Amino acid sequence: MTDLRQHMHAVPIRTQWLERWAQYTPNKIAVKDDASGEQFSYASMYRQTNRISRVLREQYGIGPGDRVAVLSTNCVEYLFLYFAVQQLGAILVPVNFRLSPREIAYILKDCSASLLVVQQQFGPVAAALPEDSRPSRMVGIQAGPDANIRSLMTDPSVPDAPVGAAAGFEDPCMILYTSGTTGNPKGAIITNAMVFWNSINTELRLNITSNDTTLAFAPFFHTGGWHVLTTPFLHHGATVVLMNSFQAERVVELCDREQVSILFGVPTMMRMMGETAAFSAATFASVRFAIVGGEPMPIPEIERWQAKGVPIRQGFGMTEVGPNCFSLPEEDAIRKKGSIGFPNFYIDVRVVDDAGRDVGTDEPGELLLRSPVVTLGYWNNPQATQEAITDGWFHTGDIVRKDAEGYFYVVDRKKDMFISGAENVYPAEIEKFLYTHPSVAEAAVVGVPDATWGEVGRAFIVPKPGAELTGAMLREFCTGNLAKYKVPKYFTLLSELPKGHSGKVLKRALKELHHSP
Repeated sequence: MTDLRQHMHAVPIRTQWLERWAQYTPNKIAVKDDASGEQFSYASMYRQTNRISRVLREQYGIGPGDRVAVLSTNCVEYLFLYFAVQQLGAILVPVNFRLSPREIAYILKDCSASLLVVQQQFGPVAAALPEDSRPSRMVGIQAGPDANIRSLMTDPSVPDAPVGAAAGFEDPCMILYTSGTTGNPKGAIITNAMVFWNSINTELRLNITSNDTTLAFAPFFHTGGWHVLTTPFLHHGATVVLMNSFQAERVVELCDREQVSILFGVPTMMRMMGETAAFSAATFASVRFAIVGGEPMPIPEIERWQAKGVPIRQGFGMTEVGPNCFSLPEEDAIRKKGSIGFPNFYIDVRVVDDAGRDVGTDEPGELLLRSPVVTLGYWNNPQATQEAITDGWFHTGDIVRKDAEGYFYVVDRKKDMFISGAENVYPAEIEKFLYTHPSVAEAAVVGVPDATWGEVGRAFIVPKPGAELTGAMLREFCTGNLAKYKVPKYFTLLSELPKGHSGKVLKRALKELHHSP
């Protein structure tokens, strides 16, 4: 029996999904490009991915463990590049194109990228990067003076047979950088095993089959762009309609045109779709349900979609764990309003107090998760890894409670993070930058309500004695050095920040100050 168990443990789990689907259903459409109208079958996607892998290895020297950074909007070439890089055992590093050059430079330097793949529109940004952060080699994704990913995948002179490499199941395949509570982005390591188990968890809760179709418009620098539906759908031989960006009216139109069966969006996106002129005319007849994450969806929005025959499944996830961690059955959307439902199939959960003891029913506590979808840790950051993972349990920092029926609710988001539109914003990162201004003595940033974006930043600043400082000066200082969504909408100058006995800034008092007349 021992020998049998060892043998079973040694059997590798397949990471090359395209190869099998190219064999099983070669003519099935894997990806449709909404921008160009192109369609790619599983067979053609597999062949073109093989071409990219071959050239990356033979001409650019990319091999196991090498980091390939990408600065691009969503496009077919980007998607194919992921599978090509994975085949080589290398690691894809999607870079948020909305970041400033300073922020991009930090990521490239931290991950020590061997190659930077750049979309033409971001060429000036790449050219402006400091020498010590810019990879020695760069290549275009759709165009360029030399070879680019598009030309590689369509070049008939490049053999389209697989290169023979086999990515390890436990090996990293991606690094996704998230803003950190300490002020610097942290690179969450995503392994092939995490992508696989997330797909299995997703399929078991959403009943994905090869007959399903979805739209992919969440940006690829977010885990949602890759792992909420895109990789699970391609793992199951289904169809993905790729959009280069979120366009509310277009998404609504495509639901009927492409016979979308499962829709994904954050509440802000769902609201924007519901406010389009196309919404009233759309039937959504093919949509089984919409899954929503990021933050709780307001009940009026749930009711608006359910009136159109589209049930809402509220969920919960995070880059470091999945991201598909919890799911609320659609029939409970109203009865259990605000709930994130139950943990997905292969996820264990604990809710603990500050001493690490499990709490009782309806008692708030920190959410801990254990699963094969938990990250190995943060790239080049052992301290952050040690702080986040204890004995296999990932400390989310989110405060939740579980009711008597086993449904979970998020009580408070991790630390001081707020969500502006679909973007997670960490005040510590903004504060750290504000402190580099020569006239700033103290800085504190909180999220405050906003009619358009859900929340925006408000910065409270204490100037240094005798310094001349205005909100306009601070806004100008941030612009170009922080991503636009991170730049606070409001700047307020104070003589001092409210603090507790320990000297810690009382951010709750700052939020109250925002709401006071």
